[in-house]
Amino acid sequence: MNESVEYTDNIAKRASGAKREIRTLKTSIKNDVLKLLAEELLKNKESIIKENAKDIEAGKEKNLSPALLDRLLLNEKRIESLANSVLEIASLPDPIGEVVRGVHLPNGVELVSKRVPLGVVLVIYESRPNVTIDVGALSFKSGNVAILRGGSEAIHSNLVLIGIFRSVLKQKNITEDAVLFVDKTDRSHIVSLLKKDKEIDIVVPRGGEGLISFVTENSKIPVVKHDKGVCNIFVDASADFDKAVNILLNAKTQRPGVCNAVENIIIHKDFPKTKELFTALKAKGVDLLLDNSLLQIFPDARLATDDDYALEFLDLRLSAKMVSNLEEAIVFIEKYSSGHSEAILSEDHKSIEKFLSQLDSAALFVNCSTRFHDGGEFGFGAEVGISTGKLHVRGPMGLVHLTTTKTILRGDGQVRG
Repeated sequence: MNESVEYTDNIAKRASGAKREIRTLKTSIKNDVLKLLAEELLKNKESIIKENAKDIEAGKEKNLSPALLDRLLLNEKRIESLANSVLEIASLPDPIGEVVRGVHLPNGVELVSKRVPLGVVLVIYESRPNVTIDVGALSFKSGNVAILRGGSEAIHSNLVLIGIFRSVLKQKNITEDAVLFVDKTDRSHIVSLLKKDKEIDIVVPRGGEGLISFVTENSKIPVVKHDKGVCNIFVDASADFDKAVNILLNAKTQRPGVCNAVENIIIHKDFPKTKELFTALKAKGVDLLLDNSLLQIFPDARLATDDDYALEFLDLRLSAKMVSNLEEAIVFIEKYSSGHSEAILSEDHKSIEKFLSQLDSAALFVNCSTRFHDGGEFGFGAEVGISTGKLHVRGPMGLVHLTTTKTILRGDGQVRG
């Protein structure tokens, strides 16, 4: 048996062994663990920041982009936000045991379908160490065992965070194997884990296009894809300029390295303040890539290519295209979007309704920022990721989406005729 198989066999076996204990924990016990976890995160801020600094320094040496370094960063404010997220998860209703259907069949048999944990959840992610806590907490609250595999660029941060989580479990006399971490960064270990379809119930890849493709091609486990975010915003002829400026600046510049940041804007040819819009974006450091028509209006930019429109920049680059009507905007979005988030800025009811009815992405926004496409903003406390697929879950994958159903039938001697 090679080292990779032996290592992953051990992880899968431990996860499977912990499953029965975790799925039967009372809600009050789960909530107590999460509240203590939030406390310990705040108590250990200094050690978390110290370990994170090692990853940041290594990232700079590897010439990681500013956007990736931003994803990697854990400062005092972000640790406090992480602790608050854990508390919010603790405050959410426990989905386990919820009856989704209860009937008496004509033959007198009682049928009840209720929510139960998925079992063992494998999440493979890049850059963001906060995912270690977010996904661990969501999995634990929903009665699942989590196997977490973060990227090598965040290894020091992830190890200190998983250590805090497991120490809390130990304090509460709960198996530490409720949350497992793959501390070997060689990709061969991922391949081996992706073959464990008997022990692992679902795999969620959360990262770039390369990671998604790799997991999809190698997995024997059902995959919920959390793909790239090529998000688009259409500025209609009737769009309010002040709203448009504020929304576009927020969607592009607040955190450009996240999947719900806008990458393309499509502008109606009759929008009267295109030049002013680009001037405001340029003043905030946005690198504009425009088509020929828009370059005539705002020459202080670069020419956009088809490849640019299909790219998730994750930085301050922004592509733009001029269109003659809403239909052209919809065609453009259907061609280049990743199915993540699309927005329309318009004061015209008919245009808004056509946009909403004809486009089919995970979330559509009217006169507000695509940055709202987030599990926390949706009231889920946190998210495993944002699914761009259509099976099982679409959009933010929260607490309830880590469950499935089990049907129980109670009879009194009935048989089928």
